[in-house]
Amino acid sequence: MKTKILLFSLFVSFQSLFSQEIQGSWAGSLSIQGTQLPLIFNIQKNGDLYQTTLDSPMQGAKGIPIAETTFANNELQIAAPNLNLKFSGNFKGETIEGTFVQNGGSFPLVLSRKSNKTPALKRPQEPKPPFDYPMEEVVFVNSKDKNTLAGTLTLPKNKKDFPVVILITGSGAQNRDSEIFGHKPFAVIANDFAQKGIGVLRIDDRGVGGSSKGTPEDTSASFATDIATAVDFLSARGFKNIGLIGHSEGGLIAPMVAVQNKNVQFVISLAGPGIPIDQMMLLQTQSIAKSQGATTTQIDATSAFNKKVYDYIINYKGTNLQADFQPYLKEEFKKLTQDQGLTETQIDEFVAQQIRSVTSPWYVYFLKFNPDLYWSKIKIPVLALNGSLDMQVKATENLAGIQASLAKAGNKKATIKELPGLNHLFQEAKIGSTAEYSTIEQTIAPLVLDTMSIWILGLK
Repeated sequence: MKTKILLFSLFVSFQSLFSQEIQGSWAGSLSIQGTQLPLIFNIQKNGDLYQTTLDSPMQGAKGIPIAETTFANNELQIAAPNLNLKFSGNFKGETIEGTFVQNGGSFPLVLSRKSNKTPALKRPQEPKPPFDYPMEEVVFVNSKDKNTLAGTLTLPKNKKDFPVVILITGSGAQNRDSEIFGHKPFAVIANDFAQKGIGVLRIDDRGVGGSSKGTPEDTSASFATDIATAVDFLSARGFKNIGLIGHSEGGLIAPMVAVQNKNVQFVISLAGPGIPIDQMMLLQTQSIAKSQGATTTQIDATSAFNKKVYDYIINYKGTNLQADFQPYLKEEFKKLTQDQGLTETQIDEFVAQQIRSVTSPWYVYFLKFNPDLYWSKIKIPVLALNGSLDMQVKATENLAGIQASLAKAGNKKATIKELPGLNHLFQEAKIGSTAEYSTIEQTIAPLVLDTMSIWILGLK
C-alpha cells in the first residue's frame, strides 16, 4: 500500500520540494482582547497524508489531534470540526501567514518555524557581507496585473556596458535567493557574476518577501508578465544587453518572455522543460519511483494511472473540473489500490488532498504546456544546461527537445550541454535524489557558474 500511494503522489511532485519543508513545529500567538495566547501546530506526514496536533501551552493542552490538514500550492489548511476551529495560511519559507477562526471569531495568526536547536547547515558558498560591488534594493509594478515586485540588483564594480541577467525561480513561491533547504543559489549566482563583470536582478516571487500577493488564478503565464516587467525595468534604466536565466519552471518562463519581449538578448535554461509537460512528468515519476525502490510492475501501474489523470485534465472541456474530476479520480485510485485494503474514508481523504492541487489553474496550465511553442521561435543565443543525475527534469529527453525546437527556429546560436554528476539543483551529487538536496553542502557546482559566465561574456 505504501509504495503505490507514494507513487501516486508523485504526479504533483514538481512542487513537492516545498511540501517537505512544511513539516515540523510552527508556533505563533493569538492576540485576544490584549492577551497573547501561544499556539503550536506540529505537522508531520504519514505516507502521503498530513497529520497535525495542536499544543496550547497556557491552557495546559498538548497533542490535540487535528482532523484535517492539507497543503497545496503553498497554502496550508487546518480544520478541527470537533473544536469548531480552522486555520488557513500562506507558506513563505520560515513563516506561515494566515487567519485563525474559532467559534465565529477570526484572528490574524503568523506562525514561525519552531527551532529544535538543530546544528546550523553548512553552506560554504553563501555570500557574506561586506560586498565589494554595488547592490540596490529595487521595487517596480507589473502594469498588467498591478502587483508590486521587489528585488535586488547587483552590479559589477567599475564596469561599463556589461550584460545584466534576470534570474527566474522554479515552481512554488520562492524568495529572490531561490532559497530552499538552506541553500541560496540565486544569491550565489549574483555574487559570482558581480565579480566577473555581469549584473544580476533577482526578485521575490508573488506573495513572498517584498513582492505583493498574487491570486489563486495565477499561472506560469502570469509569472511571465512579472519577468517581462523586470526586463522593461532594466531597459528603462538604460541597460541594453539583458538576458534571462530560468531554473526548472523558470526555464519554461524564460523562452515565453524572450518571444514576447524584444529587449531580451539571450537565454539560459537551467533544467528547463524541453518536451510536453505531461511527458516530462511521467519521466519524473518513473525516475524518482525507481530511486525509492519501486518495482517495475509498480512503476508501470502508476505510470498508466498518471497518464489517465493527465489525459483527463488535458482533454477536459467542461466548466467545473474539480467537481467532475473528483469521482473519476476516486474510481481510478480505487482500481490502483484495490488489493491494498484501504477503507472508503482513507480513499476519500487521500483523493480530497490531491484534488485541489491537480485542478488548480497553475497546475492545469502547466500540465497542458508544450515548451516547443516558444523554443521553436527563439533565434537569440541560448545556453541549455541539465545535470545528468536530474530526476525531476530528465536531461537527455529535455535537452533533445530544446535542441529540436531551436532547430525549427533555425537558431544557429544554441549551446546544449549535459553536465555529468549534477542533480536538479546543479549540485555535485551521488545519485540525484531529492533526499540529497539538503545533505549536500555545495549550493551550485562551480562548473555551472563558470560555464554560464564564460558563455555570457563570450557573446558578441
